[in-house]
Parts: sequence; structure tokens; C-alpha cells
Amino acid sequence: MAARCSISPTSGAAGGELQRVFRCLDGIRTLAESGRYKAWFLDQFGVLHDGKKPYQGAISTLEKLASHGAKMVVISNSSRRASVTMDKLKDLGFDPHLFHGTITSGELTHQFLERRDDPWFAALGRSCVHMTWSGRGAISLDGLNLQVVRNVEDADFLLAHGTEALGLPSGDPLPMDLDELEHILEHCAKRKLPMIVANPDYVTVEARALRIMPGTLADKYEKLGGEVKWMGKPDKVIYKSAMTMAAVDASDCITVGDSLHHDIRGANAAGIDSVFITGGVHATELGLGSFGEVADVDAVRALGRKLDAHPSYVLPAFLW
Repeated sequence: MAARCSISPTSGAAGGELQRVFRCLDGIRTLAESGRYKAWFLDQFGVLHDGKKPYQGAISTLEKLASHGAKMVVISNSSRRASVTMDKLKDLGFDPHLFHGTITSGELTHQFLERRDDPWFAALGRSCVHMTWSGRGAISLDGLNLQVVRNVEDADFLLAHGTEALGLPSGDPLPMDLDELEHILEHCAKRKLPMIVANPDYVTVEARALRIMPGTLADKYEKLGGEVKWMGKPDKVIYKSAMTMAAVDASDCITVGDSLHHDIRGANAAGIDSVFITGGVHATELGLGSFGEVADVDAVRALGRKLDAHPSYVLPAFLW
């Protein structure tokens, strides 16, 4: 069942222009059965699973969506390669055959650094300071012909895959806390090194808690005056890749995500319709305490206005 949410004029530069209207749904069945969207771009953390287990009803919802002929592409800001992401989904109980493919920020970063057919990447040197994971497992740079250095003075650019460690030339991670990594950022900014962020998320949901992600470091770097290449949502590059993979135009696809800043703003910029899942990364801000709890419409509207992100549809969870 769908309900058209009420809307009211907003003040500001637009002089009372109406904010976009979104529709409140209790599941995606209405959209799936309409046949309007050929391709569905699905975020994973906060939509399909919480990093530890699938959300209630997520697997059966995927199966029903697939039965309606939808091309489903996982589109994630994960710093891991696409194959690693799909392996994790399989381990969590998802059927890989339900998905048309996977696009991750880590995969795009790897491809752009490997091919260097983009002018920005072609101009980069080969030496980098590498921020990575430790407890989660360091990111491999095999095949990229890069030299990882510890000394900022020896680096051509800064590469951020994680927020737990500094990558060593051996490939091993040296665990560091955020303060230590931010101190390195300050040195990189003074040298005006460009930064590539292979996971633009600020935070992510992990078993109902929020974990700091590389986007937080990139945001800090921009505030220090540094140049950042954002290799994922909300940048249009990842949506264009997903549309190419699914062989669809913007009017034929819809994205489903739990981050207004990344998923919904990114969809807005790419001209794609979007579904905002309120029970993910914004659950606490919206005053939600349990799975499937319906968010207050005014609270959703206010948060969307604050972040300049405007979903087409709003759901409490990814349910049929």
C-alpha cells in the first residue's frame, strides 16, 4: 500500500518553492508490480544486511523482485573489490544468481588506477601513502604497479581504503587510530597531495552500531584544503557504471539506499529515482529504535532538507 506524504512550502533561496514530494510505502511490491523500473541499484549495508546478518525479509524480497524480471545490481561504497563483496553476500545467505552484477567503490578505484585512461588518473605518479584496514583485513594493491611509502615526502598521492591502519611497503597494515591518521592528512595537505577515497561513506551500519569510514577522512582532507577524488556515491561515476552494466538509461532504473547524503543525493545528481530506507544509517537521527518502525514524515522531510537529498519513495526497511 502506498500513501502520498503531505508537503508544505519551504523558505529559503527558492522563495517558498515546494520541496519534492515523496511517497511513503510499507514495501516495494507496488513499485515492482508496476514494471516501471527495469533495473534496481541496491545498497548493501543498511539495506540488505547490517554487516553481520541479513535484515529480516531481505532475502525473500530479493527473490520476489527477481521473479518480476528486475535486473538487480549491488551498488556499494565498499572499498573491497566487487568479487569480495559478492562472496560476502553469499556467505550471509544471499543467492549470487539473483544479482545482475556488483559495482563497488573499491572496484572502480582499482579499475581507474589500473587502466589510467582517465586524464586525472593518468597524471598521477606511482608512489602513495595508503590508509587501509587492519582488523577487517588490509586491502591488496596487487596488479596496480604502485609503491606504498611511509614517508609523506616520498608520496605522489594519498589513497584511502580504510580508517584503521597505515599500509606498509610490505603490504602489512600498521594499526593507527583516527587521530594518528588525521595527523598524516595534515602533512599530506601541506604537500598538496591529491587524495583518492575508495569508500566515500562517512559511517556505516554494523550490527546496529555506526563505524567511521574513509569518507570521514576525505571530508577532513577537503576541509584542510586538499583535493579529493570521490570514487563512489554520491559521485555520478558509480551510477554511470551501474547503468552501463545493466544497459539502462536513468529513466529505467531506481536506487535503494539508507544514506541520504550518499545514496539519495547521488541518485538525485544522476537523475535516478530513489527509495530511502529509514531504518539504516539515519535510524537514530530519526528516532527509530526497532527494525521496521515507521519514521515520522516531518522528521524525514527535515533531514532531507538539511542534507539537500530528496527521495522519490520512503520505506522503513527493504521489505516486499
